[in-house]
Amino acid sequence: MINTKIEPSTHALAEYIYRLEGGEALLNDSPENVLEVVGILKSYAVVLDAYSNNLNSISYREFLNIFPFFKYFNGKFSWTVLLKHLWHDRINYEYAEYCMKTMFWHGGGGLDTYLDSPAFKAVTEEIIAAKFQYNPFMLGLHRLFPDFLPEQMRMMSYYRGLGQFWRIMSDMFFSLSDRYDQGEITSIPDVVKHILDGLVTNAGVAVDYQVTLKGKVYPVIPPTAGLTFLSDLAVPYVEAVFFRGSPFPGTVSYNAQAYQIPYDQSSFTYGALYADPLPIGGPGIPPTQLMQDMRHFLPPYLSEVYDHSFRQEEDLLVQICESFQKSMFCVTTAAIQGLAPFPLDTTNPQERQANRRYLVSWMNRFKQSRILIVNKG
Repeated sequence: MINTKIEPSTHALAEYIYRLEGGEALLNDSPENVLEVVGILKSYAVVLDAYSNNLNSISYREFLNIFPFFKYFNGKFSWTVLLKHLWHDRINYEYAEYCMKTMFWHGGGGLDTYLDSPAFKAVTEEIIAAKFQYNPFMLGLHRLFPDFLPEQMRMMSYYRGLGQFWRIMSDMFFSLSDRYDQGEITSIPDVVKHILDGLVTNAGVAVDYQVTLKGKVYPVIPPTAGLTFLSDLAVPYVEAVFFRGSPFPGTVSYNAQAYQIPYDQSSFTYGALYADPLPIGGPGIPPTQLMQDMRHFLPPYLSEVYDHSFRQEEDLLVQICESFQKSMFCVTTAAIQGLAPFPLDTTNPQERQANRRYLVSWMNRFKQSRILIVNKG
């Protein structure tokens, strides 16, 4: 018989391995946590809907536009909308771009590999030639700097990829809220199962991206590329946004000699699962923009919880961030369950051993996260 026991003295997070093997979640199960997680994901769904629409709009309308001044207008410019933008009466699409650029920078997955392929290079050259057919300056620039415009198309592909990913996640969170309102979601494991089912259902959805120039369609990422939602969007997103992230300007020095940023990107711990909610509301902290967006769409039952807190509105963004962090541990639980080499409830000793090694590797990454803090009390 294979011994799969972990001694707590040798691993501070052993409890969470046992939880996952027992069908539980990384987040404690309580009515308060269920209300917070579902409520914040309902607000997040509204925001993701807007983010997704804008990212998709940019990928289709602003490709190879070197100065996209109106990229946040979704193709619907008017003076009224412009005044609202200048007054900052709009969704903070900058946060969506922050996540996109984080994914783009960290790479990983099939999308990153495909964007370095001969097929992508060939279609990109066709698009550049068609776009700037009568623009000798841009064609000359392309000859002088042959990687500049293709890099723009690589970035546009991530706009589209993240836009497609968030479209699916938004719908998933909306349906979670609906099921909660109908009394079908009553526990944190219910929340995790809903998300896992959604990930599995959409796992094989093809990643696609095409642009149109003068009536001709150019398949930037055709379905034949074989890229899919789960392995090529969801997994790199979790890695880049939940775990690694990128340093927030003003909080650490970008000076290489200061050694405040790890040399190895895989060592980054700036993601959502590690972030300290207290700086939320400060300048230069990208999640502040997300929290500002979500505060406008909180369901009444969650607003009431915040209103009865000790500080009420004074630290609303911090409270939203803490709830959001709880929800992200639920999403991470679903991802861990879905990516496990074998069902976590298997009774086969060899399969349990493989799962145990898999879970230990995850727990090692949680050592510096806020998993113990969100579960206090």
